[in-house]
Order: sequence, then C-alpha cells, then structure tokens
Amino acid sequence: MFDFSEEVECDLTRVDLRRVDPSVNMRRFYSMSLQPDLFGGVDLVRAWGRIGTKGQSLIERHADEQDAVRAMRRHTASKRRRGYTS
Repeated sequence: MFDFSEEVECDLTRVDLRRVDPSVNMRRFYSMSLQPDLFGGVDLVRAWGRIGTKGQSLIERHADEQDAVRAMRRHTASKRRRGYTS
C-alpha cells in the first residue's frame, strides 16, 4: 500500500517541529506522521502542545498518500512561517 519514493520515505513520513522562546516562556511542539488505515487510505496524525506534556492530537483521514503528503507539506509550511523549526 505505501509505495513511497526515496524522498517521501526519508522526509515525509514523520515531521517533528518545535518552537522555544524563553523570553516569553514558550516551549511548544508540533508533530505529524502518516499512518495507513484499514480501508486503504492514509491518516495524517497531528499532535501539538507544550513540550513535556501529552498535548492534543487530531487524525485527518485522506483517500490516498498523495493527498496526505500534500496536507503534511501544507501544515509544515504553515508552522515554519510561525517560527517552528526542526
């Protein structure tokens, strides 16, 4: 089912980002991973919160891996614009 190219396998099955700014006591994480579902689709699992806590999570269901990878790239770009880094 997962027929990822080398680029996708290395870069886009999991993304971990963080944003730390001690001057305002900000320590945040944001992670995303791709998981196959039982119906032939792909789930984008997103988790976020303060570093050191469980945080929150959300599962986005996608019909195929291209849609899921596109969504992951969109979320990653959005978070990087807001100051998150790897």
